[in-house]
Amino acid sequence: MTKVLIAPSKYVQGPGEMNHLGTYASQSGTKALIIISQGGYKRSGAQIEASFKDQDCDYVFDYFHGECCMSEINRLKDILQDEQCDLVIGIGGGKIFDTAKAVAYYAKTPVFIVPTIASTDAPCSGLSVIYNEEGVFQEYLFLPSNPNLVMMDTEIIAKSPVRLTVSGIGDALATYYEARACQRSDAISCAGGKTTLAAMAIAKLCRDTLLAEGVKAKIALEAGVCTPSVEKIIEANTLLSGIGFESAGLAGAHAIHNGLTCLPECHTMYHGEKVAFGTLVQLVLEDAPKEELDVLVPFCIEVGLPVTMEQLGVKELTNQKCMDVATLACAEKDTLHNMPFEVNSTMVAHAIKAADALGHYYLNK
Repeated sequence: MTKVLIAPSKYVQGPGEMNHLGTYASQSGTKALIIISQGGYKRSGAQIEASFKDQDCDYVFDYFHGECCMSEINRLKDILQDEQCDLVIGIGGGKIFDTAKAVAYYAKTPVFIVPTIASTDAPCSGLSVIYNEEGVFQEYLFLPSNPNLVMMDTEIIAKSPVRLTVSGIGDALATYYEARACQRSDAISCAGGKTTLAAMAIAKLCRDTLLAEGVKAKIALEAGVCTPSVEKIIEANTLLSGIGFESAGLAGAHAIHNGLTCLPECHTMYHGEKVAFGTLVQLVLEDAPKEELDVLVPFCIEVGLPVTMEQLGVKELTNQKCMDVATLACAEKDTLHNMPFEVNSTMVAHAIKAADALGHYYLNK
């Protein structure tokens, strides 16, 4: 099977990049549909509008309704057609990115992704995660190409809530462990091929960067500053994790995340927070050596990622809840089947309970 590595057409990162959005847009379209939240517009709307001044590209804003679901995708596609837009720009967080990419796919236009947070590895990927209107995972929409531009204004991102960047660390932390599982099982990646050496090297660099810089970056962000550590974590959360997961593959951690969406108690938790716990569950399934757990779990605790179901909002962890999560995680088309051994819902339910116990063990050390 052919090996494949894919990435966004262009990635730019640095302070003040939002000031150049209109310039980039004028190189790809004549009128942009800008998908943004109401809060995002209040914070950045004037800066975005100023960037389009004297550019050969018009724009129209529309507020995101909060869920990446087919009804929202179709609503925005209709607006794009009515306004005769030929470019989609998603500004904000992960569900806005996924929605923007899906709208551009169905409308056959270029798409720009402009994160104002570094909370997931969604920006660089040619993938949209589709939920139903209640926020329960529904399916992955694999797209034929990656975004035309991913633009990271680190000045804006550094001002976002610290918890969001820490959540991005949780999402990115899974990259190497899932890539390793896919390499061992010879799985087909999200990019449609086998894992390349380059993808594995990027995934490992992602993990190593997180472990080396994560705590320092969190401390800097809590102090309200953007340091070299913060810049490195933003790149790891977004570019390294984005290329790594897509070109190497997903496995247990993200499937556990998808399973957790069936528990209402977890709906207030961020994507990366649930993925971080999913990584711990995957390592339990793999019977990872204690030496590996001794590095990963204390790091999660120190940086502020959940390592127990209680920290995810589940005050009473019953066998039924474990089985409900496991059953959804083991769905036929989900990525848990990329593990290098056969899995079933009973195994996964037991691993969830064991991972929770491990989290409590390390918290009490």
